[in-house]
Formats: sequence, structure tokens, C-alpha cells
Amino acid sequence: MAEAFKFELVSPERLLVSEEVAQVVVPGSEGQFTMLKGHAPFMTTMRPGVIEVTGQSGTVSRIFVRGGFADASPAGLTVLAEMAVPVQDLKAEQIAREIKNAEEDVADAGSDETKRVAQEKLDQLREVQAALGAPAAH
Repeated sequence: MAEAFKFELVSPERLLVSEEVAQVVVPGSEGQFTMLKGHAPFMTTMRPGVIEVTGQSGTVSRIFVRGGFADASPAGLTVLAEMAVPVQDLKAEQIAREIKNAEEDVADAGSDETKRVAQEKLDQLREVQAALGAPAAH
């Protein structure tokens, strides 16, 4: 098993996770990455998706994040999420609501760039919905 490192997941409401873990898979804006002890330092934005945390015992927990930042350092990994909800606590209505908000952002976009960014977020949320097996929003 991989050596443990400190992982913290913080949302605007509270500190959700603060523990020693074996690895964390993060939905980075440039693609998924896996953090292990000794990872090179870097910071990235995150896209909506699921963080998979493997504990020292090998158990895996999955947490939906709506975006934010991930900061890898020699001290460990800190994730600052816009919103974070354990996957088992997610409700289909919540994902549908997120998609509806993203659809409104696309419709209300004032520039091509704003519309592109909003559409990208909408597409990512739909991918999350499909991956979680939630019914599609209409």
C-alpha cells in the first residue's frame, strides 16, 4: 500500500475531510490526476466531478465537487471546493438543479467566452449525472 499523506477537503460551509490517506483522484480542469505521497507541488482548478479518496485501510470514499482548487504540496493535498457532497448523499434532484442552473448560465451568457465556459460546466455536470446513474434533467 502507498505511504499515507495529509488530505483536507474544505467547502464554504465546513471542513469535510482531514485525515491521512493513501491516494486521492481529483477531477482537475486539465484532466483527472492521482495524488500520492511525494507528488510534485502544483495548484490547479477543478471541474465538477467526483473525488475518490482511498484511505489507509483501502476503503474508497467518493465525494462530488462542483469545482474549486486543489493544492498539492510536500505537506499533502488541500482541496478547496465550491461545493462538496458525499456521493451517497447526492439526490437526483440536486444534480438536476445544478444542471438547470448551468443551463440558465448558458442562456444568460453575455459573451462568447462566458457562454463557452458555462457550456463546458454544463457538459461536465451532465457527465457527472450520467456517471452517477441519475436520471437526465429535461
